This record gives sequence, structure tokens and C-alpha cells, in this order.
Amino acid sequence: MPKIRVLVVDDAVLVRSRVSKILSSDPQLEVVGVAANGRIALGRIPQVNPDVILLDVEMPDMNGLETLSALRPIYPHLPVIMFSTSTYAGAAATLEALSLGASDYATKPSNLGSVEAANEHIRQELIPKIKLFGARMAALSPTHQSSGVVLPIPSKKAPVNVVAIGVSTGGPNALAELLSKISADFPVPILIVQHMPPMFTKLLAERLSSKCQLPVREGVDGVELAAGQVWLAPGDFHLIVQREGTKVRLAIHQAPPENSCRPSVDVLLRSVAQVYGAGAIAVMLTGMGQDGLHGCQCIREFGGQVLAQDEASSVVWGMPGFVVNAGLANQVVPLEQMADEIIQRVNSVPRSGLL
Repeated sequence: MPKIRVLVVDDAVLVRSRVSKILSSDPQLEVVGVAANGRIALGRIPQVNPDVILLDVEMPDMNGLETLSALRPIYPHLPVIMFSTSTYAGAAATLEALSLGASDYATKPSNLGSVEAANEHIRQELIPKIKLFGARMAALSPTHQSSGVVLPIPSKKAPVNVVAIGVSTGGPNALAELLSKISADFPVPILIVQHMPPMFTKLLAERLSSKCQLPVREGVDGVELAAGQVWLAPGDFHLIVQREGTKVRLAIHQAPPENSCRPSVDVLLRSVAQVYGAGAIAVMLTGMGQDGLHGCQCIREFGGQVLAQDEASSVVWGMPGFVVNAGLANQVVPLEQMADEIIQRVNSVPRSGLL
């Protein structure tokens, strides 16, 4: 099997050297070139023909955003992974890069205490994503399994009182497209787990809120849920719901990661299933891995509904693909139709007024 060819673009000599050494230690990867800025990188692409580009955000002469804007019209399908700092500026630039067509991102190590810890962070953050995109995504996602069984909606439907969304790779753009189509009078709360670190989730909530009619905020411990709210799990915290009499409140906590994720979709969906039962819709959007699979099983066991994004509109058909292949989806829906599908199901049965 041919090695995955990687072009490393970063203005720091130490970063280029360290990342190249770590990636080259994996037998499936080959660093075929390095570049100190975007202008040099654009010239190297036709020379080295990379499968994946690892692109720094802040660089002199031509930064990552400028490079991405110049690259996409020429190479619309070449996977680009942004390699950014865990700072406010780095997070903001990374979200902008994703909107410009970056495939994914990874954060640079910061304050980890040792060189080996920093190296391990790079290995864990970068190598799985490079392999995924380097194999052109589909080859390493569950898309070659059977298409699964799409289950019908039960004939006696319960009123829907909450929508819970799980998403990862490709999520910021998918969420922007979905939420922008939902009106301000949406009658139930929406809860979201997007796999992102702290600061990134805060900025994502702000960006989504600016583009949508519904307010989007990071989850706050103890807040009472109400119609028309959108709550995003804060980075490094699990988000759950808890019932207190007739009220439902959010809670956040830092229990151990699940599926190597915190926040975890499974954690949210389990609590949603227990609190809302048949009144819950779970929505699985684009993402790498299978976080949310067991949570969707809980939603179905408690009588709720599950929608999964289709393969064609997903950046990575991992999270929704596992759900579909497990036979847990009531419907497989293209992203551009997902908002309408949610709205139709939410409005199909009258609610009592209680969430």
C-alpha cells in the first residue's frame, strides 16, 4: 500500500523538523516536502504531489488563511489540516479556515510539561486525521459496510421536546448550514456536542449565533431549558440534562472522556434519553469515529427518534455511518434537508407545553 504523502507548512524551523520526524516514524506516512510559508507551499504542491497538507495559521508573507483561499480554486479536493495554537487568535483563525474549506484542524502542544508529552500530543492529534484524509476519507470510514437498515417512525409518535445533535469533523460548517434554516420561534431547545477544545467552542457559539436566528451559547451549569435555545457543550466538559420536577436543567461536568472525547455525544444522549424518553430526536452529523453510537441506541431504546446525515454530504461519514450501519437511524438525510426534516418532526405532534 503506498504511503500517504504529507506536505508540512510552518514558518518555525523547530516545528517543521519535529512534526516531520514524528510523522515519518509512522510506516504509513511520508513527509514529501516542507515549506516556511504559503507562497512557497503553493509552489511545492505540483512538485511533490501531496495527499495531505498540514498548514500553519500564522506565517509571514502568506499566512494559512491566504494560502487556503489561493489553494482551494486550484485544488478543491486536496485535504488540508490546519495546525493552530490553542489561543484566542489561533481558534478564531482556525474557525475561519474551516469556513474557507479546510478539511480539519489540530492544535499545537502547549504547556504539556515535557518534550515527550508534546510529541505524543502531536502523534495523537495529527496522525489519525492525516491517515483518514490521506486515504481520501471513504477508505477508512465505515462507508464500505452494508448501508444498514433505516427504521420507520413508530405509528404512535410522542411529541418532540428536545433535539440533541452530535458532530465532529466538518461540524462548524454543517451546524451553520443547519441552524441558519431554523426560525426564531422554534418550539424546543437544541443541545449540541461538537468535538472541540476550550475557547474554540466559545468562539464557535459566537459565530453560529451571529449567523442564526436562534441564540447559540455555551452550556451553563444549572440553566433551565426553554424553547428556542441552542446550547453548545463547552470544550473539555461533558454536557447533560437533569429533570427537577417539571423543569429540565443543564449540567456540565468533567467525568473521564468517553470515546477519547470530552465533551462526548454518548454522555449527552444517554441523559437526554433518560430525561425525555420518546420525546427526543438525536441528530448525528458528519464526524470521525463512533462517538454517539451507544447514545443513539439509548435514544431508540427509550422510544426516541434518530436522524443521520447521509454519506454524500458528510465530510467524514464516521459518526453517522456507524449509526446507520447499526440500524439505529429512522431516516438518513442530506445536510441541506436536515433542518426541514427536524422541523417537520418537531411540529408533527402537538406538545403539552412542558419540556
